[in-house]
Amino acid sequence: MKTSRYLLASALQGLVLVLGLAVALPALAQKSDKPEHKDMVLKGDAKCTRCHDESDDYPVLSIAQTPHGVQADARTPTCTSCHGESQAHLDNPGGKADRPLPDRVFGLKSPTPPDTQDGACLTCHQSGLRLHWQGSPHQAAGVPCSNCHRVHAAKDKVRDKATQPQVCFACHKEQRAQAMKPSHHPILEGKVVCSSCHNPHGGIGPHNLAKATVNEVCYTCHAEKRGPFLWEHPPVREDCTNCHVPHGSIHTPLLKARGPWLCQECHLAQYHPSTAYNGQSLPPFASAPAQQLINNNCLNCHSQVHGSNHPSGPRKTR
Repeated sequence: MKTSRYLLASALQGLVLVLGLAVALPALAQKSDKPEHKDMVLKGDAKCTRCHDESDDYPVLSIAQTPHGVQADARTPTCTSCHGESQAHLDNPGGKADRPLPDRVFGLKSPTPPDTQDGACLTCHQSGLRLHWQGSPHQAAGVPCSNCHRVHAAKDKVRDKATQPQVCFACHKEQRAQAMKPSHHPILEGKVVCSSCHNPHGGIGPHNLAKATVNEVCYTCHAEKRGPFLWEHPPVREDCTNCHVPHGSIHTPLLKARGPWLCQECHLAQYHPSTAYNGQSLPPFASAPAQQLINNNCLNCHSQVHGSNHPSGPRKTR
């Protein structure tokens, strides 16, 4: 009797052991086939990098080479900081070949509204040069941050002097054409770039200028034109672009037209100093050398067109 009970107990123990192995072995096999994923760059990115790895079409892992991938910095974001939790994208509940998109997708042609895209960036980048983004020309035109910036790229072209103009000229074709003209600011040569004069994130002045007025921007480099002068030229004090095309011109130096025709857009009167003459129409009072000097260019005599401290002052008339 005792022997029978012992045999029955042994048989039951063996059955439990077999059943336990039958349940545990598939789980162990599954665990070995799919090892646990670990974060590769950002905190908590394991759920993303199990699919988006170094072989992905979009180089997401290169974010480790950017300021956004500094693990020692407490401000470093995670994937979900920018793209949202994106649970539908992770779970793919419909089992479709094309997963639902993340909560936020970046780019000019993205289905995510530009303001929603910008909101992810402005969470951290609201101050400093981005202070005037709201209401700026780029924001009003629906141009998202990601249209110019490449967050995952090791080298963001728009932040590099050598490549920044390429990014801007992709939209600003007219300025690109002007920069190719004989007289131009040294943009293509890499000595100045678009952001030397403009703040693409907006500003308190027109045209996304880096300062409040055109003249203040120009005086940053051309301080000798600032003055104050004893005798000032009103259109110069008003706006440098009254006479100059800042991005480029066929007339040197960056003039809208060459003298004397540029001057005669404002200075119109009979005879000198305002009228352009030809061989059939010459001022009656001038000698031949004087006529030639006057006809060629006003700047032959009025070289200090931006302002002068000449002691004789203006000519007095009665």
